[in-house]
Amino acid sequence: MIKNKKVVVVLPAYNAAATLEKTYREIDFNIVDEVVLVDDASKDNTAEVGRKLGIKHIIVHEKNKGYGGNQKSCYNKALEIGADIVIMLHPDYQYTPLLIPAMASIIANDLYPVVLGSRILGKGALKGGMPMYKYIFNRFLTFSQNLLIGQKLSEYHTGYRSFSKEVLTNINYMANNNDFVFDNEMLSQIFMAGFEIAEVTCPTKYFEEASSINFSRSLKYGRGVLRVSVQHFLHKKGIMKNKIYSK
Repeated sequence: MIKNKKVVVVLPAYNAAATLEKTYREIDFNIVDEVVLVDDASKDNTAEVGRKLGIKHIIVHEKNKGYGGNQKSCYNKALEIGADIVIMLHPDYQYTPLLIPAMASIIANDLYPVVLGSRILGKGALKGGMPMYKYIFNRFLTFSQNLLIGQKLSEYHTGYRSFSKEVLTNINYMANNNDFVFDNEMLSQIFMAGFEIAEVTCPTKYFEEASSINFSRSLKYGRGVLRVSVQHFLHKKGIMKNKIYSK
């Protein structure tokens, strides 16, 4: 715990057997109370590795529900076991678990209710091996999103995220897409609900075992991201209401 607040780390996993243990071993259990592993119908032995590590809360999807569907299970379980602070950490070791104390502390001290680990602040993305086309794509989408949503995030596409219980219980994340655009719908909901978001510089690693989407999936994701931003703009202006903003 930190400041008497229960910290739960959620691990949305898909074929993460090769990197799960390394990720888990770097979690600071002086801060973290519980870990939730959700295996989205992996083709490897991700869940078995989790059991050997002693992870108490393991959910295995019989059918693949997608990245967004995985997160829904993560957050539902975290809230069920009494989390006050929920930190989503990818078990592919692309993001360092060593930032967990800093991210949890910002929320526990009531500075911000949401903290993102940004690969763009500093030079973490390119230094860590992000492909140039993805970096350019990230910059274009983030610029467009900031214009439409009216914010100033350095990036909307990081998978390293921390939330207070208040945030998760006041947005309708269950109404979101089950694919990768879930992340952007969630940030849109958070801003629409009036919550502020902090960012911390996060080093990142790109390597063979790290999860990534290919070029065609990236294009689909980009279209989805712009759609969400336009929906946010229209809803905020009262032009066209969207159900994801209703609780």
